[in-house]
Amino acid sequence: MAFLIFSFSFLAVLGQEPEGRQINIVYGANFTKDEAQFPGASIFSKDNERQVQFEHQGADLWCDVAIFYAQENKLKAIGNVRLQQGDSIEMNSGKLDYDGNIKLARAWENVDLTDSQMKLTTDTLYFDREKQRSYYNSGGKVVDSVNTLTSIIGTYFMEIKKVQFQDSVHIDNPDYIIDSEQLHYYRQSKNAYMYGPSTIVGEEYTIYCERGFYDTKIEQGYGVKNTKINYSNRIIEGDSVYFDKLSSFASATNNIRVTDTINDGVIRAHYAEVFKDRDSVFATRRAVAVNLVQQDSLYIHGDTLMVTGPPEDRRLRAFRNAKFFKTDLSGKCDSIHSSERTGITKLVTNPILWNMDNQMTGDSIHLISDLETEKLDSLRVIDNAFIIAFDTIGKQGYNQAKGKDLFGKFIENELKIVDLIKNTEVIYYLYNDDNELIGIDKTICSKIRLEMANNDIEDITFFIDPEGDIYPEEDWPFDTKRLKGFIWRGDEQLRNKDDIFDEDDNNIELISIRGIDAPIDIDAEEEERSGGGSPQPKLKRANKEATKPKKIVQEK
Repeated sequence: MAFLIFSFSFLAVLGQEPEGRQINIVYGANFTKDEAQFPGASIFSKDNERQVQFEHQGADLWCDVAIFYAQENKLKAIGNVRLQQGDSIEMNSGKLDYDGNIKLARAWENVDLTDSQMKLTTDTLYFDREKQRSYYNSGGKVVDSVNTLTSIIGTYFMEIKKVQFQDSVHIDNPDYIIDSEQLHYYRQSKNAYMYGPSTIVGEEYTIYCERGFYDTKIEQGYGVKNTKINYSNRIIEGDSVYFDKLSSFASATNNIRVTDTINDGVIRAHYAEVFKDRDSVFATRRAVAVNLVQQDSLYIHGDTLMVTGPPEDRRLRAFRNAKFFKTDLSGKCDSIHSSERTGITKLVTNPILWNMDNQMTGDSIHLISDLETEKLDSLRVIDNAFIIAFDTIGKQGYNQAKGKDLFGKFIENELKIVDLIKNTEVIYYLYNDDNELIGIDKTICSKIRLEMANNDIEDITFFIDPEGDIYPEEDWPFDTKRLKGFIWRGDEQLRNKDDIFDEDDNNIELISIRGIDAPIDIDAEEEERSGGGSPQPKLKRANKEATKPKKIVQEK
């Protein structure tokens, strides 16, 4: 009888219908009123058979007690509250306020919202059925089949199945953890898009970025703002850095820095690839390797740089248009090969070496370091060795020496002794203490030793049947003061570290990386990435080079 009385009373108080569709009573059970405490409200409570039930535009609500304001089209639900929308969305809480006019629910006390693949828990949750989103701002947790995600603020967009997390975002996974200031997570693809300072820590890697993407299923992603990957014994930095755990591969684009944390070496370039399992780095586009040699930086450049091998056997190769520079030593050739294990650096194909003002050429040039002290120890010029230095006193000629091979000895990083052997010849300008020209020495023998001081020739010793003489300049009997094969290349000498780059290197146009300078539509990007079609034409998209670079080199 109570329910019938309520039904008539309810119809009577309807009067003017409020905006929006009216909340419907499905089962009222026990009915009462309390005008002192809840003026204008109808109070329903469960009976022994079932809970109170309401329905509103495709959603059903059950609770132990309901305080229903029919005129305002609002209700308060108390005790074991359950809101069911369709076949998938279910929200449980201790208490809930619902406004039928704007289809907004506020639930609190042990709130959880679930669908077929996810569970969201929080203290207080707002469920906006009009916009199909729910949100919290006092801390919450989302658990799905792959990850556990927590944050202070969170918004769940139900139609596109995306959760937007803000403030102290944390993802727990058996294989990695993610911390971020802001993160968008797509529940179907398990893709995460990060904003602000973000860190991903895996078993063998750590990634930091301030704008990036990460596929949490396969541990693959990229960063496009202040990105750094600590990858075994290398740190990779660049405008855009891509990472794939499965293939143990990383690549970077624009303003790259790859640091060898064991051997204190650095590679800079505008494109690089790192193969972790092979201990290999490939770099191109203004690529340079920088190593510390006796408190002096050694710069090595080539169109392509390759660093391969474990730390104890690092091998560096610079291909095509190779050059190197340090304060007192520089050179160029077609390619440079350097081995950490042997301590030998080879200049291959048309090499030239400058030791201060001394120019050395030959078919092949080797620089050898002492493996214990790691200091530069010796020098070899193999076949057609030729050393030339401009006469800095008289400034009219060139001191020259040539032979089949040349062997040099460095002492405290300074070239002190140079031995030329087999079919050696020399032309040398002799001066007295007043820098007056005494004459020009021209000699042929089997071996010549040049003793150097301050990178200049201090003394010359001839071995085994030398033939020659010292000629006054006016009595020089030869047609020329240059030995056969003489080529002076002083205008090519590298005077500073920037000289290792050609004009083409300095005029490289950097690739436009999507998402660095302008915001992008993340939902459109996710749709594109997930195979849902192209983004809408109105979206301005930058070059997608950084998203997943193609490998330019593969080492067998």
